[in-house]
Amino acid sequence: MAGDGADLETDVLVVGGGPVGLAAAIEARRAGLGVVVLEPRAAPIDKACGEGLMPGTLVAVRRLGIDPPGWPLRGISYRQDGAVADHRFGDGPGRGVRRTSLHAALHAAALDAGATVLARRAAAVVQDAEGVATAGVRARWLLGCDGLHSRVRREAGLEAGAAGRGTARPRRYGLRRHFRVPPWSDLVEVHWGPRAEAYVTPVAEDLVGVALLGPPGTDFATELATLPELAERVAGARPDGPVRGAGPLRVRSTARTAGRVRLVGDASGYVDALTGEGLRVGLAQARAVVAHLDDPAGYERAWARATREVRLLTAGLVAAAASPLRRRVVPAAVRAPGLYGAVVERLAR
Repeated sequence: MAGDGADLETDVLVVGGGPVGLAAAIEARRAGLGVVVLEPRAAPIDKACGEGLMPGTLVAVRRLGIDPPGWPLRGISYRQDGAVADHRFGDGPGRGVRRTSLHAALHAAALDAGATVLARRAAAVVQDAEGVATAGVRARWLLGCDGLHSRVRREAGLEAGAAGRGTARPRRYGLRRHFRVPPWSDLVEVHWGPRAEAYVTPVAEDLVGVALLGPPGTDFATELATLPELAERVAGARPDGPVRGAGPLRVRSTARTAGRVRLVGDASGYVDALTGEGLRVGLAQARAVVAHLDDPAGYERAWARATREVRLLTAGLVAAAASPLRRRVVPAAVRAPGLYGAVVERLAR
């Protein structure tokens, strides 16, 4: 690619060194391909997320050769105004894992696998029939794993905008803070408040994460005060670190492939964090994209299969959460424990 300014060549260039990008790098190395990862931030990288690995996600993480420390999670508990719907996983526990612990383990595994990680940001993406280049690296394929606000998605002409543009669905955002307090449960508690949901995930013997999902302008302390059961649990506990934010939590792409560019993980499209399945789906995409590097249509089909169920379930829950039906979600789960349990089991796979 004359004129692309590349000073390094490889088979696969991964833009974004978060968990999904690192997983894609490991998958590509296992396939015998040379891999360069562009990530300007130093490891480990933190992110506002729920930090709960569902049982199926834990299996996928272990398949990558890591087993990060954390707290066992044995089910999900929906809670609202004294109403409680609990379901325990049928196929073994998941695990609450600090995002930094997960990232550190994946980063080390990618380096051990032989991937090269460069502290660079993606720049203009230049591609032709033979390859693609950005930030001084030329590759046969470029994997855009650079998250919700993906530059690769924009550079490849695959941007479709976020929720709220041409759609009635409102934008939602995430906030997360940890508290130094012993876990009081081995379930992920989901507290449904008037405007936001709080995901409570134990991640260590003395540390619990609280992630809030809500509309623009959501304030952590204000929303926590609307959840008296949870507020009482963490009252007096020392916060561990600042409140972190992320969003908007719904972005779309027009397609997942453009020439030699492939979008993976949040960059490829994201509905919402309400079901907690973003990481499992992202890991499935990382595996699929490496298996279909020479087959863009095959990757599109694999991406659709990996995301279809979560997209449908999440879209339904988000629609309910943003509507007058919001206050009926937990009572409905209490009245129909079989249906609620079936949904949890589908998401836990």
